[in-house]
Amino acid sequence: MFFRRERPKNPTFADRMDNLRAAGFTLSPTAGGAVRVARANCAVDLKEEGAAVSALGPAGIAMGSDIGVLIDGGYQKFFRTPAGKQKPALAEELDAVHHFEEDLKEALGQESFYNEALGTVSTYYLYDRLQDRDRGVPKRVWE
Repeated sequence: MFFRRERPKNPTFADRMDNLRAAGFTLSPTAGGAVRVARANCAVDLKEEGAAVSALGPAGIAMGSDIGVLIDGGYQKFFRTPAGKQKPALAEELDAVHHFEEDLKEALGQESFYNEALGTVSTYYLYDRLQDRDRGVPKRVWE
């Protein structure tokens, strides 16, 4: 009797959205039943799947009506939208996205993994010297 454990509570989607509002995030509905969660210039689209909350894509910088995800070009990091709009990533923006993701996970009650907690994680890695390496011999410059 002394060591009775409390049952873990599984909050609903509405409870989790209320936690996000209390943590200082702004929420706005989007097409398809998703919710855009934003703070400052960072944003992510979330959707309810069963009893859990899942992200429709990685968190990134709001660029117009799209979200620009982080891409590592080998020599520099960029934010690129699905429409193809691209801009170089600044150190302040990388720091903001990192803090945004950590605060979002904390407010949603999700686990924070060690390798992701160290810094920002790129969505794509597009190194120029590795381009077309899996397609046989690449076309030479003089050809």
